[in-house]
Amino acid sequence: MSRESEIKRQIQDSIDITGYLQMQVEVLQAIADRFVQAFRSGNKVLLFGNGGSAADAQHIAAELAGKLYIDRPPLPAIALTINSSSLTAISNDYSYEIVFARQVAGLVSKGDVVVGISTSGDSPSVLMGIEEARCHGATTIAFTGGGGKLKDRADHVLSVPSQDTPRIQEAHITAGHVICYLVEEMLFGGDNT
Repeated sequence: MSRESEIKRQIQDSIDITGYLQMQVEVLQAIADRFVQAFRSGNKVLLFGNGGSAADAQHIAAELAGKLYIDRPPLPAIALTINSSSLTAISNDYSYEIVFARQVAGLVSKGDVVVGISTSGDSPSVLMGIEEARCHGATTIAFTGGGGKLKDRADHVLSVPSQDTPRIQEAHITAGHVICYLVEEMLFGGDNT
């Protein structure tokens, strides 16, 4: 296969998997509804993942704390991957597997929303973080790929039917943007386009 053909194939694969989100409208709306319910009740959203999923967690938190389209008050959203001292201390003193669970235990309140992102759905640190959130009465949301244990452990699941990590991540951030759009629209109204 030529380099040009491969480039076109990868772009088409991204279009195809991101297009799958059109069949997930109810899931995206349900997740946005949970975010809005939490924010209206004075609660917060905590997000986490590893590698590219950590970047997605940070990106979604930034859209909520900052803005997507509407100039509006900030929303309480925190990515648990941004404090390198916590990440390295917990990993060193305990184990990396509990790096999110330990932070969730210290930060989460009943009524909060906790989002775990794992393309494989089998990341031990993400699974443990979601389990800890459930123990504290938080609503749990999973962004995952086509498999893994995570999809059976969260209250709401966005599962992208792929094993291709870059394509899954592209769908995840598109879904994150759609959810942030819906949250802004529901909380602040206006024309966000």
